[in-house]
Parts: sequence; structure tokens; C-alpha cells
Amino acid sequence: MTNDQATGPELTNLTLSELDRQELIEWAATCAHRLLPLFDRHRPDDDRLAIALDAVEKFREGKLTVGPMRKQALGCHAAARDCTDPAAASVARVCGQAVAVAHMGWHARNLPRYTNKALSGQALTEGLEFQRAHVPDRFHVYIYGE
Repeated sequence: MTNDQATGPELTNLTLSELDRQELIEWAATCAHRLLPLFDRHRPDDDRLAIALDAVEKFREGKLTVGPMRKQALGCHAAARDCTDPAAASVARVCGQAVAVAHMGWHARNLPRYTNKALSGQALTEGLEFQRAHVPDRFHVYIYGE
């Protein structure tokens, strides 16, 4: 076990090892999946986010490489641009950032920010609490800086 695997990655490490990204992307995708219903209400025929999040498991298993995952993330951001609802667009951004963890771990740091734009009130509080409660312990400081 490397030091990063025991204590977590350095805050300045934007990329992370592939093993770290494979672990962190699971958390990111779980957080993004929770927000999908908000997007689906506004774009029920747009399956780009669901397809991208489904690709996460293939990345974790080593069946998809970074290149195809980046294309999936870009598809999520294209879906965000196609949204007329700001909250749904923010959900698409959450998904894009989650899937982009395959490319660079730093993208996981954007999940709370876009969640904050997607939700409000009690739903926001619960969404952010879920994210904090479920981030793997060794990534807590990396994501939240505390």
C-alpha cells in the first residue's frame, strides 16, 4: 500500500493514480445518480447522462480507458448546454464532472459546487450531507480541503 492509498492523495495532485481515480469515480457517480431525476424531469428523452454514468463501472473494471470516458463527460456538458432549466443543467454538469474523474481526480472537487447550483433548501442540505458522508475517508481532505 502506497502512502496515498493509506492517507489519501496530496491536495496538489490534480490527476491521481488510476487506482485512486477508479475508487473516487464510484463515489462521484453515486452522487450524480442521486440527482438524475431532476434532469430527467426536464429532459426525459436525453439519455446522455445515464449512458455516461453507466460507463463508470466499465472504467472501474478496466474495460474503458480515459479517452472514451472523456467523450462521455463531454456529452454530459453538451447536455447541460441543451438545457433550458438551470437546475437540470447543473445536474448535467455534476454528471460531467463525475465521469471526468476518470481523466483527472480534481474533477471530483466540483461535485459540491454544481450540486449547490442544482438543489435548494432541504434537498440541497441533504444532497451535500450525503456527499460528505459517503466520500471515502482518505479522499475527504482531497475533496473538501479540510
